[in-house]
Amino acid sequence: MKPKYQMILEEIKSDILSGVYSVGEQIPTELALQDKYKVSRQTVRKAILELANEGFLRSEKGSGTYVSHQYRTRSAGTTGKRTIGVITTYISDYIFPSIIRGIEGRLNEDSYSLLLASTNNDVEQEKKALEMMLSFGVDGLIIEPTKSNFYNPNIAYYLAFKEQEVPLIMINAYYEELDVPFMCLDDVQSSYLATRELIAKGHTQIGIIAKMDDLQGKYRMKGYIKALGEAKLRFDPAQVLSFDTETKPDLSSRLRTFLTEHREQLTAIVCYNDEVGLEVIQVCRQLELSVPQDLSVIGQDNSYIAKNANIRLTTLTHPQEQMGRDAADWIIKKLQGKRDLKNNTYYQPVLIEGETVQELN
Repeated sequence: MKPKYQMILEEIKSDILSGVYSVGEQIPTELALQDKYKVSRQTVRKAILELANEGFLRSEKGSGTYVSHQYRTRSAGTTGKRTIGVITTYISDYIFPSIIRGIEGRLNEDSYSLLLASTNNDVEQEKKALEMMLSFGVDGLIIEPTKSNFYNPNIAYYLAFKEQEVPLIMINAYYEELDVPFMCLDDVQSSYLATRELIAKGHTQIGIIAKMDDLQGKYRMKGYIKALGEAKLRFDPAQVLSFDTETKPDLSSRLRTFLTEHREQLTAIVCYNDEVGLEVIQVCRQLELSVPQDLSVIGQDNSYIAKNANIRLTTLTHPQEQMGRDAADWIIKKLQGKRDLKNNTYYQPVLIEGETVQELN
């Protein structure tokens, strides 16, 4: 368990970084903090002293304790080099290494340094990452949103960046309640093309595996429904298997149940991404279902795991490294004072034929 002074310190720091207390504003008195946290005066003073040493607070004798501006300028003065913060949901998995490689390559060209953090798609970890970026005083920020299909409790931190005129851009998704620039794959089109490919091959009983806590999942579901509607095929909720970050570890067992129950109906499945597509294929092997003879499978994102799999997965492209490079380029140009930069960029997916889709007679 954390010491009490540390808990007080972190809460006051969070309030400063998220804009609850502005620069120059007086924080509650020591007596008020003692009463709020039910601690001794010594504990409160220890927290305030440490925050003052970190540049967050300054005390004026006989007046009180105020929010200092020093924390905003500490890093710039010591590094002498502009730093761009990058927050992604994951770092070493799936398409993220390629995205980060694109960002880093472009930043290096103009001698920018990179400060990297990940959230594991957890809003509490996102909060800590945002606080770190604000404390460090990054010059710009590239973010992949966390659980982008849900309301985000960390909106105040993003507004703090905007108030400080720190340029930021989102990649892969965005928060619908925030007006910020973003670069995304056209996820509706990606799933639409995947579903349309299956329909063109004669499939009429098509399921979907959808991740529903991310905006990509919401839009990929939309593309699936759009393609079914155009082909006058009925959307059947029973042919949808949804999951989220918390239930992902159980996806394999849930797939076994889903595929067993729909063994006689489904002839094809649109998958949220390549990772899910390959998991579907693995479960099919366990159930002695042949891909694509018994079940056709389409992934999305053209990831390295699809390229290195022992079966060529039919999938759709994702810009990955190019998106990272473009996001870094946008931030650099914004810091250079360039105007008329595009606020919204959608990359168009392209179908890549593999060996996991069969044409029905």
